[in-house]
Amino acid sequence: MFPPDSSPHLLLAYTYWVHTPHPFLIQFSENIGIRFYGLAYLAGFAAAVGLLYAYHKYGRSPFGLNTITDLITFIVLGVVVGGRLGYFILYHQGNFLDDPFALLRVWEGGMASHGGILGVALAMAWWCWQRKVPFFQIADLVVSVAPAGLLFGRLANFINGELWGKETIVRWAVIFKETGGGVMPRHPSQLYEAALEGALLLGYLQWRIWCTNVTTRNPGRLAGEFLVGYALVRIFCELFREPDAGIDPILGLSRGTFYSLFMILAGLVLILRRPKIAAAS
Repeated sequence: MFPPDSSPHLLLAYTYWVHTPHPFLIQFSENIGIRFYGLAYLAGFAAAVGLLYAYHKYGRSPFGLNTITDLITFIVLGVVVGGRLGYFILYHQGNFLDDPFALLRVWEGGMASHGGILGVALAMAWWCWQRKVPFFQIADLVVSVAPAGLLFGRLANFINGELWGKETIVRWAVIFKETGGGVMPRHPSQLYEAALEGALLLGYLQWRIWCTNVTTRNPGRLAGEFLVGYALVRIFCELFREPDAGIDPILGLSRGTFYSLFMILAGLVLILRRPKIAAAS
């Protein structure tokens, strides 16, 4: 299919892939089945458990399997509750006020990454307070595995055909006609986010964990680097992502960009704070 452009010389021999959504791996009824989105969350949590266990096995973390599984339970709650509440509070306040029970209809979709990150932070704080564990020690480990979940989640967004990008004629553009994107080709912004928020950030944080002593020399710094890194790549990806219909910008900025500015500020505070643990020689 060719975009209806008034300049034929721009089209050359372009053909674009027409996306067909596949929300279910196995479908039992109209709304019930094994969804790729749910599998993405399971894959993210499984990757987190595997990496945290590897940290302990190879001396990068003092926390064994029992502690890890206990912590992951809190993180799951933080992601789900924070992501769901964040979706309505940060993006769809009117929908929530008009229909509060929409919060419980999780099969209709709707999660916000900024809300999920805040939910995880609060869940970690509660877990650390209960078990008398230093918060930043846990935070550094958790943020180092978080991009795995972001990677799988963005891939699921692409499979579902949601959160597509702005119109374009780049060779790798995709037509999201069946999920409301119209007949014009668009940036597959979900894949950009999967590559940057997920793969790139995961690779960087894994390098910091395995090749430096940042978690012992300056607890909390890695958490700050994650916040700044995520915010920067999210702001970049927002340049290609189509704003959600019916959601007004704030101060001329998309909601994703605006909320990311606060993450940068929080991250810089953590990066610049004076370490409380002396570096080990």
